[in-house]
Amino acid sequence: MSDLKHDYSVLEKLGLDQPPVGVKFSFFRPDSIPQLDKNAALSLCEMLRLSQSENRSFYISSENTETCVGKIILGMEEFTPFEKSGQIGERLGVFDEARCNQHFYQFIPRLDNGTANYVLFSPAALLTYDPDVLVVSATPAQAEVVMRAMTYSTGEMYKSSCTPVMGCSWLLVHPHKTAEVNFIVPAFVHGLHGRQLYPSDTILIGIPYRWIPAILSNLARMPLHLEGHKGKAEYHAEFEGIIADLSERAKKP
Repeated sequence: MSDLKHDYSVLEKLGLDQPPVGVKFSFFRPDSIPQLDKNAALSLCEMLRLSQSENRSFYISSENTETCVGKIILGMEEFTPFEKSGQIGERLGVFDEARCNQHFYQFIPRLDNGTANYVLFSPAALLTYDPDVLVVSATPAQAEVVMRAMTYSTGEMYKSSCTPVMGCSWLLVHPHKTAEVNFIVPAFVHGLHGRQLYPSDTILIGIPYRWIPAILSNLARMPLHLEGHKGKAEYHAEFEGIIADLSERAKKP
């Protein structure tokens, strides 16, 4: 595992209520941070939230007790036959029939079996490694700044992919496998909603390692708070002023 290459302190400028968490998928057991108590019965999304709320680093493995589908997402376990048949989603009322639940499994991002024997979680200020995925929990206003930092120097479009269950796969695995920044709304995801892990207006953003340098760099140099976001009057005054100026200048290009 390589040493830390980037400075994550710029994230403090966002004024987030909870620290961003760096997640690392490792084939080999880490020796720099402790393992989470094997008997701590938590879902994968609760493990992420624990790292935030207690501001501590730890790793998990197949030895840890995971209470939902986290190990399936991480390639540590397979679906049981009744899970794969879609029975759970129908019983939860999320899907009309089991066939609907079964159908959507084809879309769920999963790590290849056996490729991640260990998963590390660490708040940004405590990172000793550059993560595979950096997870940011933010209000919509804060999330706008993070997403704008992605497009600021690239013109990249915003994307959000998710499903009504197994939302952690879209936050952790999807960005890692596609190298795309992805954001989800916890209130849209059954488990995240039911466990009440985040305020209802939270946006979760998964930033893959390829995008971390650009986003950190842009957060350090771009305007975080735009003039046109101050209010309706400021928006119209700025926009109309820009159009008038460009229209005049365009007469003699």
